[in-house]
Amino acid sequence: MKTAPIFSDNMVLQRHKNIRVFGSCSGREQRITVSIPELRASAEAVITGSRWEAVLPALPECDSCTLVVACGAIQKQFTNVAIGEVWLAGGQSNMEYELRNDRHGADELRECARENVRYYYTPKVSMLGEELNAAESASRWEIASETGSVAWSAVGWYFAKELSRRLGCIVGILGCNWGGTSASAWVPREVLDTAQLRPYLDEYDAATAGKSDEQMIVEYDEYTAYQAGFDRRVAECYAENPDIRWSDVLEKCGENRYPGPLGIKNPMRPCGLYETMVSRVCPYTVRGVLWYQGESDDHRPQSYCELMSALIRCWRGAWHDDEMAVLIVQLPMYSCDDDNEFTRWAYIREAQERLFRTVKNTGLAVALDCGEYNNIHPTDKSTVGHRLYLQALSEVYGLADRAETMPPMYASHEVRHGDTMIVYLDNPSGGLSGNDGHLDGFELAGADGAYYPADSVEIRGNQIHIKCGKVKRPVNVRFKWINYAGVGLFGTNGIPVAPFRTDSFPKEDK
Repeated sequence: MKTAPIFSDNMVLQRHKNIRVFGSCSGREQRITVSIPELRASAEAVITGSRWEAVLPALPECDSCTLVVACGAIQKQFTNVAIGEVWLAGGQSNMEYELRNDRHGADELRECARENVRYYYTPKVSMLGEELNAAESASRWEIASETGSVAWSAVGWYFAKELSRRLGCIVGILGCNWGGTSASAWVPREVLDTAQLRPYLDEYDAATAGKSDEQMIVEYDEYTAYQAGFDRRVAECYAENPDIRWSDVLEKCGENRYPGPLGIKNPMRPCGLYETMVSRVCPYTVRGVLWYQGESDDHRPQSYCELMSALIRCWRGAWHDDEMAVLIVQLPMYSCDDDNEFTRWAYIREAQERLFRTVKNTGLAVALDCGEYNNIHPTDKSTVGHRLYLQALSEVYGLADRAETMPPMYASHEVRHGDTMIVYLDNPSGGLSGNDGHLDGFELAGADGAYYPADSVEIRGNQIHIKCGKVKRPVNVRFKWINYAGVGLFGTNGIPVAPFRTDSFPKEDK
C-alpha cells in the first residue's frame, strides 16, 4: 500500500471540504484506514483494483496535525500537516515563472519565511516511467524559506501571501504548470475528440503516423541535444546585445527548432501532461484553480473558449467537484519587434472573458497593464497575483464587493444623434480615470466594417461617448483590440477597463 506522492510531511489539506486521500495498492489489501487523530477524524478507504481512496469529513483549519494511513501492521504517518486553503497554479510559462526571477523576488525571498504559505511542485516529466517515478519519490510539500522557495510560481506566491494574511490560515499552492504548453496538453484525448477541438489531435496524429515509440523518443532526444546548444548561443547573443532583434538572433545562432518534433516524449503534445501531471495529483482536494495560459493557443483563438470550457468540465469531473473555482488571468499586452500579426491575443482575451461570463464559478483577473513590449514573460508578477486574490475575495469567499475587485467591463452600446457611439460599462467602481489623460484605444466602424481611431472620447459616469470624423454613422465599437498598446483607462479601483468589441468573430480568424 502506498499513498500518492503528493501526500508528504508539511502538506496542506483543504479546510471545510471533504478531504480525499488516495494511493496505489496490490489489490490484496483487506482494509486501509486514514485518520487525523488530533481532530478525531477517520475514514476507511474504498479499494478498486490497484487504487484506493478514502474521504475524510470536512474539517476546520489547523496549523499542525498528523495524518495517519494504516493497512494492517503497516502504518504511514505524516507530520506537521496543515488544514487551510489549497489552490492549484496551472498554465504555462507565466504561471511557471519562478519567484527568484521576479522583479521583487529577492526581497520577497528574504522575508518569505514569515508567511504561512506552503508549496508542492508537481514533477515535470513528459512520459510515464522510471524518471517520473524517481521525481515523484523526491517530491514533497515545502515550507516557505529564502532558499527553498526560489522556484515557486511567483504568481502563486503573491496570491497565496495575500490570501493567507486575509483569511488567517495557511495557504498551500499546488504548482502544476509547464512553459509553452497549449491547454490541449492538460486534458485527456477524449476531451479533444469533438469537431471544434479535433484539429489538435489531427495535427498530432499526422505528425506521428507510422512512427514507433522508440523512433519518436530518439527524434526528441536528438532535438533536445540540438536545442540545448541553440539556447546557449542565444543566451550569449543577448548577453552581448540585449536589444538584438529575434531575426538577427536566428541569423547568428541558426534554426530554432522549438518546440521539437511531436511524439510521445514531447511535453507540448496534446493530452501528455494530463497523463503525467494532472492525473498524478487529482483528486487532491483544492479550493480552486489559478490559470495563466493562452499564449500558446493564439493560433486557434476561435476554439479557445470551447477548449477551456472542456478543460474546466474535465477537471471538475476528475476532482469530483462541480463547484471548483477557476480564476483566469486575462492575457496582458504583448508584442515584439518581429511580430507580423497584431490581433491574435485580442481574440484570446475575448475568449477568456466569454469563459468568465458563461461558465459558473469562474473569475477573470484583467491584467492588460501587466505586459511588456518585447518580453513575453513580464518580470513583475505581484499585480497579477493581487488581481487573482481580488477575484478570490469576491467570486469565491464573498469577502469583497465587485466594486473593489472587478474591472469596468462592456455592458451595452447605442448610437445617439447618428454620429455618437455610447458605451455603457458594468462595474465602473465609482467612475473611470484616465492615466495622464490618455483615452486612446477606441475605434469605430460603420456598415462597411472598416475601423478608424476615435477623434473624441468623453467619460460620463459609467458611459463613454465616442466620435470619429471618418465614421459618420457608427455601427460597431472596439477598445484595445490589439496585441500590444499603452493602457490608460482604469476604474477607480485601479483595474483597467477590459478590452471589448461589439462585432462578431470573423471567419478568417479561425
